[in-house]
Amino acid sequence: MIETLVRKKQRASKSYSLLKSAYPNAQSPLYYTAPHELLVANLLLDYCTRERVNSVTKKLFNKYHSPIDFAYCNLDSLAEDIHSTGNQNEKANKIKQACLIIVEQYSGVVPSSIDDLLGLPGVGKETAKCIMGEIYNIPTIMIDTHMVRIMKLLGLTRGNNPKIIESEVMDTFEKKVWLKLFHLINHHGRAVCTERKPHCKACVINKLCPSSHV
Repeated sequence: MIETLVRKKQRASKSYSLLKSAYPNAQSPLYYTAPHELLVANLLLDYCTRERVNSVTKKLFNKYHSPIDFAYCNLDSLAEDIHSTGNQNEKANKIKQACLIIVEQYSGVVPSSIDDLLGLPGVGKETAKCIMGEIYNIPTIMIDTHMVRIMKLLGLTRGNNPKIIESEVMDTFEKKVWLKLFHLINHHGRAVCTERKPHCKACVINKLCPSSHV
């Protein structure tokens, strides 16, 4: 029997509520206390783990306190400070250039529009959407491997293309929950619905999941 869009939305809404109850503190796993810090953390995340980035940035942000500090820093020193995240020379250059643009073109304020954000060196669509959602509360949804896998397991998408999945998720869930949904799915994907072996018996949404083995 084909599930109607209305039923699909109802199931999605129930799933969201259950996940929110299970992970009430789900939020960005990246450490930051200011908009430019979230930008820097995202630039360091390329080919690096969140745990490693957080370990580096907690020290980094005590040394570089503002976009100005990054914009006019010694490039070699910055590269040394972030060397453990890998590709340190390339990342240091992107951080410095991005912050230089922020200082000289945006008066030290990280821009809020996707076009302006994409104009910063090293900033891709997912980083831009992360900043828009986290910093400026602009409804946005990010699609990563956890989102792709779990949305497919839930039967809320049939696509493999991230753009198609993004569109289907946006049509299925309320706009106001998009960002929170991303964090909930990430927490759930790491804690319970893992890639190698989903722990369906421990899953709070197993009764709503057509892929459940319970």
